[in-house]
Amino acid sequence: MTSGRHSGQYLEKFNLLQWPQYTELVCRKMAEHGRPFAPATVAGPTTGGVLLAYEVARQLGVRGIFCESDAAGGRSFQRGFKLQPGERVMIVDDIVTTGGSLVDTIEAVRKAGGEPVCVSAIADRTGGKVQFEGLPFIPATEVVMESYAPEYCPLCKQGVPLKAT
Repeated sequence: MTSGRHSGQYLEKFNLLQWPQYTELVCRKMAEHGRPFAPATVAGPTTGGVLLAYEVARQLGVRGIFCESDAAGGRSFQRGFKLQPGERVMIVDDIVTTGGSLVDTIEAVRKAGGEPVCVSAIADRTGGKVQFEGLPFIPATEVVMESYAPEYCPLCKQGVPLKAT
């Protein structure tokens, strides 16, 4: 997976994101979770978070932006995106396996002067185990799917060929 972990199961976000009417429904749930935190902006990481930030922001009536990988190995806001000091930002993403993209996005918001207020995603694969520095995390759905560090992957130990997606 993008996180570098291995799994016998995979959720393909683009099977949902290809259908605007269904993406709108999932984003409605994410937006309703975020509404009480009064975000002024919704931010997501590239790639899946771009569409989600846009749609959640549209439903909340606020701005949607995204951050990209940068030369320092993290993420930053580029393309002229700016945050006002203390600007309240909801962070969104697609499928959470380790939460690395969300952590990078939270750091990018803080580096840009914003205040992360809550986190949401299409699905949490961790079964509620992931935490984001005390920020409320409310996924649209939770799915329990095992994932492994490569050295502990039982499929690799059985010689099952790796399929990169």
